[in-house]
Amino acid sequence: MAKVELKKPIVDEIAAAVKDAQSVVLVDYRGLTVEQDTQLRKQLREAGITYKVYKNTMMNFAFKGTDYEALAPYLAGPSAVAISTEDATAPARVLCKFAKTAEALEVKGGMVEGIAYDAKGIMEIAKIPSREELLSKLLGSIQSPITNFARVMNQLAEKGGASGAEAAAPAEEAPAEAAPVEEAAPAEEAAPAEAEEAPAAE
Repeated sequence: MAKVELKKPIVDEIAAAVKDAQSVVLVDYRGLTVEQDTQLRKQLREAGITYKVYKNTMMNFAFKGTDYEALAPYLAGPSAVAISTEDATAPARVLCKFAKTAEALEVKGGMVEGIAYDAKGIMEIAKIPSREELLSKLLGSIQSPITNFARVMNQLAEKGGASGAEAAAPAEEAPAEAAPVEEAAPAEEAAPAEAEEAPAAE
């Protein structure tokens, strides 16, 4: 069987994998321990990312004539490719985070939503939160005012109930205290009248 025939299935596999990709990131995995490689593959798999090691010549053939041809300059030395069809920032985020604890892993470059980036560009993309995180933050910002409003209204209701009970007691006692004041007024007015009549009697 000719070498070209042997290569074709691999080239077709790579081409099919990147066809609907949101992002493709190339890395140099040399120097990773077996344990680190296993851990990296696990994290990528959990994030829904396809990760495989291919020969550069195979990727060059697969990328030729497509937008991914812009990645050709990064196909030097051993290369592994991380592909995501769902989350455009996931490969960059997972790989760059892992590289912080495994210095042997080198991000070469990649393509995100049709735009090619070098290693620095991929590192910047890695800082973008995931779609789930963005949605969670948005939902939190929407719910926060509602939650705060409900909390304030609840506190006002509790305080209003207590003050209302305290205000009711003095209001009931008020007429009883006022009554003696009204009765005493005529007695005080009568006293001067008697005093004025006394000299007249003498």
